[in-house]
Amino acid sequence: MNPYPHARQPKRRLSSTNPTLHDIRLQLFKAIGGNFIILQVLFFGLFCYIFGSLYQQTSHTHNLTVAFVDYDGGAIGVAVRDAYKQLQGDSFPGLIELSPQQYSQPSALEEKVCHIDFWAALYISPGASNRLTEGLTGGSASSSYNRSDVMSFIWNEARYSTTADSVAAKLQDLSEAARIAYSATNGAAILQTLPAGDAAAVSVFYNPWQLVSLNLQPTTQGSRLIYNTLVIILILLQEFFYLGTINGLYAKFKIYGRIRPFRIIAVRLIISILYTFVGSLCTTGAIWAFRAGWNVNGVQFVLTWMTLWLFAHLNFLTFDIFSIWLPPPVVPMALVTWIMINLTSILLPFALSPRFYHWGYALPTHAVYNVLVDIWSRGCNPALYYALPVMFAYEISSLTLSTIGVYRRSHYGFLELEREEKAFQTKIAESIAAALEESEGETLERRRAEGEGEGEVAVGDEEAVVVMPMQRRGTITTLADREEIAERIWRETTQLRRERSRAEADDNFGGPCFELTINK
Repeated sequence: MNPYPHARQPKRRLSSTNPTLHDIRLQLFKAIGGNFIILQVLFFGLFCYIFGSLYQQTSHTHNLTVAFVDYDGGAIGVAVRDAYKQLQGDSFPGLIELSPQQYSQPSALEEKVCHIDFWAALYISPGASNRLTEGLTGGSASSSYNRSDVMSFIWNEARYSTTADSVAAKLQDLSEAARIAYSATNGAAILQTLPAGDAAAVSVFYNPWQLVSLNLQPTTQGSRLIYNTLVIILILLQEFFYLGTINGLYAKFKIYGRIRPFRIIAVRLIISILYTFVGSLCTTGAIWAFRAGWNVNGVQFVLTWMTLWLFAHLNFLTFDIFSIWLPPPVVPMALVTWIMINLTSILLPFALSPRFYHWGYALPTHAVYNVLVDIWSRGCNPALYYALPVMFAYEISSLTLSTIGVYRRSHYGFLELEREEKAFQTKIAESIAAALEESEGETLERRRAEGEGEGEVAVGDEEAVVVMPMQRRGTITTLADREEIAERIWRETTQLRRERSRAEADDNFGGPCFELTINK
């Protein structure tokens, strides 16, 4: 059985060549073609934008600077310099040598890394070359030799974890290249004095040191890969679709034309604050639930929650601006564009992207990610001086424009409601007129029937009786007639109001909506 019997009915179906469809067909294909071009250009531009930020990122690796301090001043430092000369290039982090007198302690280098002046700091421990020479003499000196007290590097894995991992891997390569350079330079002299039967001394010669990692905030959990991608996307989508639902409800129940703007502003602000408050709590809870041993505490949880709350709310207000001031068909395009440009600002550190993309410092997503890194690494990403002002600037400006937008919607919403009320009153007047006409017709028929039975008298003698009708003086409206007319009018108006209420509170209400649903 066909569940859609009218789908194939030829009745009322027009031929595609029907002249009445000419203008409709023209407008249809014009709209299809216009959107075809706009969307293709939009997404092609977005693809080019995001691919451009990743273009030849390997050739920008030299912008990831690493501080180098030689506290030893011996052969190991010479080997590191020789190795760097071989590895130096666009695809290798830039090694910047600092004076041991200026940075007399490794803690000073830790401060430089913590304050994001460098991506890492490599240093050689004082007296490392002398200890290595002693370790190659054999005996107890070789057995007690400490390979971990030679070369170390300081880094922060919480800061763009994949990029930080690549820097760590490059420093491991530098350490291995330095070992080869050390053996090539000093190997012939060492072999002449190396005790042949001393396994410990031979082991020291083949493996003179181990590069020690001093990680300020180890971040190895698998979920770290989506902190700067899917987490941000889902937060933005979460705000966008709930805003669409709120707009749909307000439009369906015609709130803007019925309630004062100030009350609407207050209620919408409370709703947005509560929604983003709960949403950011859930997001932070999910991050913490799957942190997999990540060393973060309760204070960092609360700070992360508050940061994501501010970020979610400013985006809620930003999307509200889109829905107020942009044409409805453009709003989804604005959403996609907003997501992509914000996501691009945190996919990679700006050191690996072309300079053009540095304008992303002005985007809230880049700001919030830097604040989060600062929280997670306990202050070792001090970007609050610009990140927080950027976020609050979006919050205040978006709140201001959103508030103005409520007055705009209220203005047009009132005009639309006024037009609807006039049309409704006209409909009620027509219904009342029809009811009165019908009631008067029924009254006349009833009185005509009564007149046929009671409105005649007999005139004449007993044998000849003439029946003469009484003259009608007019229609007399009795109390019963007035009650009947009032009841009929009440039924008609009640039915109309119920129909309007059902139309306003249809079962399908609540879907996303980003238009004013008004005619200016």
